[in-house]
Amino acid sequence: MALKNLEDLLSGDVSGRYVLVRSDLNVPLDGETITDDGRVRAALPTLKRLAEAGAKVVVTAHLGRPKGEPDPKFSLAPVAAKLTELLGVDVPLAGDLAGESAKATVAGLTDGQVALLENVRFDARETSKVEAERQELAAELAALVPGGAFVSDGFGVVHRKQASVYEIARALPAYAGGLVLAEVDVLKKLTEDLARPYVVVLGGAKVSDKLGVIANLLTKVDRLLIGGGMAYTFLKAQGHEVGNSLLQEDQLDQVRGFLAEAEKRGVELILPVDVLAATGFAADAEFDVVDATAIPAGRMGLDIGPKSRELFAGKLADAATVFWNGPMGVFEFESFAGGTRAVAEALVKSDAFTVVGGGDSAAAVRRLGLPEDGFSHISTGGGASLEYLEGKELPGVAVLGEND
Repeated sequence: MALKNLEDLLSGDVSGRYVLVRSDLNVPLDGETITDDGRVRAALPTLKRLAEAGAKVVVTAHLGRPKGEPDPKFSLAPVAAKLTELLGVDVPLAGDLAGESAKATVAGLTDGQVALLENVRFDARETSKVEAERQELAAELAALVPGGAFVSDGFGVVHRKQASVYEIARALPAYAGGLVLAEVDVLKKLTEDLARPYVVVLGGAKVSDKLGVIANLLTKVDRLLIGGGMAYTFLKAQGHEVGNSLLQEDQLDQVRGFLAEAEKRGVELILPVDVLAATGFAADAEFDVVDATAIPAGRMGLDIGPKSRELFAGKLADAATVFWNGPMGVFEFESFAGGTRAVAEALVKSDAFTVVGGGDSAAAVRRLGLPEDGFSHISTGGGASLEYLEGKELPGVAVLGEND
């Protein structure tokens, strides 16, 4: 089913009309300094188009994980400042979500102006498991924008049934924003009529975070490359000692099942052949390059080694489609960023359709100074991408199809 989208909304006259936009502005902060503004920049095209069309644009978003009540360290003030900088016009921040400050801020908007509401997760109803409570908050948000429309443009949250994502789309005429539409189109390319060989690279800390997606991908991919902290549970499942490396003992049986399933289906499941075994988890920790099957007791693997980097790059060289989610090591530490850089550079060199699956992978691309246009697509939503590839419905997208 084709989703009603931003183009459908803009085909009518939105000048002077309120448009509530759910953006994903959940950026990493160092104090009040945004360390990666990728998500803010990704939100700009939709906001600009609406503003240029004369709409009164009201943005709702979350930041971090406040406990359902106001918390100054999770204020969207730094995001409002960044939006002001990038849009070149003042973007006022309401002091609350749907209270008196929000009402006054929204009422004061002129045509073509953008305002930001305070962190939607300052209200416990946003993430409540009780539908009626989420509906109540959605009704209050809808009341802020009388006669308005809703644009869902926060792809990073569309896998959640939350008031500002799901219930609001039933309370107002709802449309998919340009970012959400682009993300869904890319994911369809990874699941429908994809070009082969199809190679998926998974990293990150925990196998448990990716159980469903691994199970589903083993029925679809030609090769699965495993790096990052999760690789050590795979190595242990093969019978190797992993020292003090990250290990999920409770997932060993599950991982043995994955290894057997890969062999049964003829899927190449590639693990690191060497690692950087460090004395501790620190940027300046001493380390040695050791075989992945011989990690010394007391050492922890913090990155894939040079032979593994070469191996992974080789397994990516002839790919026609690649999805990458999760770093190969602790890329935040310069000494242990080489594996992640090697995978990213292999994708930049590739002629394949390459998708970086959001989250830490996208942050790593920017942190390592790699050209973002060297990839076919960099997703803004790691969790949403993984759930789609797991075969799950994304509630925040499905609800947009109910408007027809």
